[in-house]
Amino acid sequence: MTRESGRLSDLVSRRKFIATTSGASVAAIAGCTSNSDGGSSDGSSGDSSGDGDSSGDSSGDSSGDGGSENTDSGSSGMDTSVLTGDGSSTVFPITNTAASYWNSNPEAGDGDYWPSEWAEEYGTDMRLADYFASQYGYEATGERSNPPFRVSIALSHSGTGIEGVMEGRVDIGDASSSAQSELGEGAEGLDGFVDHVVGVDGQPIVVSPEIAEAGVEKITLDELKQIYKGELTNWSEVGGPDRDILALGRAEGSGTDTAFRNNVYGDPEAPISPDQRFGQNQQLQQAVGQANNAIAYIALAFVDEDGQTPTIGLEIDGTLYEYGKNLGAQDYPLSRDLHAYTYEDTSRKEAAFINFCLSDFGQEIFVAGNNYFQLPQDRLEAQREKVAASQYE
Repeated sequence: MTRESGRLSDLVSRRKFIATTSGASVAAIAGCTSNSDGGSSDGSSGDSSGDGDSSGDSSGDSSGDGGSENTDSGSSGMDTSVLTGDGSSTVFPITNTAASYWNSNPEAGDGDYWPSEWAEEYGTDMRLADYFASQYGYEATGERSNPPFRVSIALSHSGTGIEGVMEGRVDIGDASSSAQSELGEGAEGLDGFVDHVVGVDGQPIVVSPEIAEAGVEKITLDELKQIYKGELTNWSEVGGPDRDILALGRAEGSGTDTAFRNNVYGDPEAPISPDQRFGQNQQLQQAVGQANNAIAYIALAFVDEDGQTPTIGLEIDGTLYEYGKNLGAQDYPLSRDLHAYTYEDTSRKEAAFINFCLSDFGQEIFVAGNNYFQLPQDRLEAQREKVAASQYE
């Protein structure tokens, strides 16, 4: 949410301070390497989950501060320290899955993680991370579970990710709403963010299974607004059973909540009054399934149509938007970009990983594979250009 300009100034100053003092902090860390811009680092095994574990990274066994000048000895002296990310539980499935594949560094021909048809499409017999990192000048290791550099992704909120990348605690800030909507119009430090859009979320409306089974198939946008304002409180008012509506939402400061208020009410700070709020999509998904009267707004990756979180349609100006049909439509107001922010330029290491997420392989496996919409070709090309390997030659 909006922060005071003095606080933002402190964040920018802190990042610059970290960059100049990284040498001392790196020396104090035992048993792990530091990321290029500061933050947690670990010896991640590359096991992907996206299941809402509180640490949320690819393994997360140690942490420490670092700075932008730290490098390890591998890959001809280039920075091979751990690349770190933190932020949105909505974007987490994309970047964490990507981190797991990267850290695994499977051989070409691994049918589960680097199938021959994909390797052949790229014209390589190299291991997965070796291939994508080599485009940016990194030396291949030729070893499984030993990529040219490791990636660790933590799980929190969009606001935390945006703040973390701005402070220099992490390299990449995952966010499901824009830095501008999180920090406020004209906030100091906004010019430093580099926006990398890695996918698109349709943000459906879900209900408890009992409500779907009772015949509630859709609501209107006006009814949705009234529910979250506490003005419409019983399911019988929208064609459902005579049962109180339990309106569930995400925590304030989460990108999902900010985007919902911005898209539905036209103001990222619009006052709404859900009955309960949850810090992560994973927790919200579970709460909807355990109740018999709930409604919630959630990320596409957490829809369980035949389980905990069946969807209902949202009717807007005579058009019915439904899961599996048209939630990716440009005029669907709850559609939103999924961001992987860097700050004050994008390093070679950051570019290599973000390009991995933007590759055809990454879009199909990490984005579509987690139920999000891939970027259309024109947008994909524009995003790839921001991190093109030619800029780092």
